[in-house]
Amino acid sequence: MIEKTITLDSVEPVEIYGVNDVKLNVIKKYFPKLKIIARGYSIKVLGDVEDIAFFEKKLNMMVDYYHKNGLLTDTVIERLLGQTGDNILHAKEEATGSDIIVFGNNGLVIKARTDNQRKMMQSVYKSDMLFAVGPAGTGKTYTAVALAVRALKNKEVKRIILTRPAVEAGENLGFLPGDLKEKLDPYMQPLYDALYDMVPLDKLNQYIEAKIIQIAPLAFMRGRTLDNAFVILDEAQNTTESQMKMFLTRMGANAKFIITGDMTQIDLPRNQTSGLAQAVRLLKKTDGIDIVELTTIDVIRHRLVKAIIEKYESDSIKK
Repeated sequence: MIEKTITLDSVEPVEIYGVNDVKLNVIKKYFPKLKIIARGYSIKVLGDVEDIAFFEKKLNMMVDYYHKNGLLTDTVIERLLGQTGDNILHAKEEATGSDIIVFGNNGLVIKARTDNQRKMMQSVYKSDMLFAVGPAGTGKTYTAVALAVRALKNKEVKRIILTRPAVEAGENLGFLPGDLKEKLDPYMQPLYDALYDMVPLDKLNQYIEAKIIQIAPLAFMRGRTLDNAFVILDEAQNTTESQMKMFLTRMGANAKFIITGDMTQIDLPRNQTSGLAQAVRLLKKTDGIDIVELTTIDVIRHRLVKAIIEKYESDSIKK
C-alpha cells in the first residue's frame, strides 16, 4: 500500500467535490479499495499502485470534462466513472466543430453535453428533418430549442415554431380554468422554460408578439405551409398516425424540422398507434431525414432519473 497526494491546480475544488462533498461521495463509491481524503486543492489517496493510477486517470477525465463543458454534475461523474467514460470524454474529438450551440442569458453557455446531442447538432447541419427519440432527461427538447434559437440568431430562418400535441396525461383538459390559451399553456411550459434560458425576456416577448417565435398546440398546424422556419414537434409519441402525417407534410421551403419523443411515455388511448413509432419505421432510410436514438447514457438530469428509467425498463422486460 502506498500514499499519493494529487493536487487540483486547474479547477476549483468545489467543482469536483460538490457542495458538502456530494460529488466526492459519488466518486468514493466507485473506489471502495482506496482511502480518499480531500482537503482544499489536495487529494490524498491510500491504496495499491494500480488502483491509485486508475483513480488518477479518472480524476483527470473529470477535470478535462469540466474544462470542456463548464459543468460537472454527479450524473456526469457516474457516467465518466462507468464503462462509457472514455467514450463520453473523447466524444468531442469525434464531433464536427464546436460543442457550443448558443450563448444564452446571463453568460450561459449552452452546449451539446453528450455524444448523441452532438449527433443531433451534426444531423441538423446535413439533414432538413431529424427525429430525436429517447427517454426523459436526455436533453432532446432543450437541445432542439437551442438549435432553433441559433438558427434564428444566425438569420438562417425567419421564425421558430414550437408545437406539442395537447394530449391529456391522466388529467382532464376541460376542467382546467381559464380560456383556451390558459388551458393550453401548461402543456407548452417546457418549451417556454427552454426559451427563458436562451432569449432575454423582453426580446422573447417581442418575438412572440411579432410571431417570430410561435408556440401552439399541434392542431393549430393543420392547413399551414411552414416556410423559412425552424419547427419543433415535441412529445411526438402522443401524436396519432394521421396527426403525424399532417405535421410532416406542413414542411415548406428552407425549413428545418426536429421531432422529439419518448416511446415509453405514450398517453394515447390503448387502441391508437403512436404516429412517432410509425414515422420512424417508415422514414428511417429516407434521404434527408436523420434519426438519433438517445439512451440512458444521455440522461443529464439528476442521477436518480437514470436509475429510475433503468428500473422501469427492466420491469417492462420482465412483463
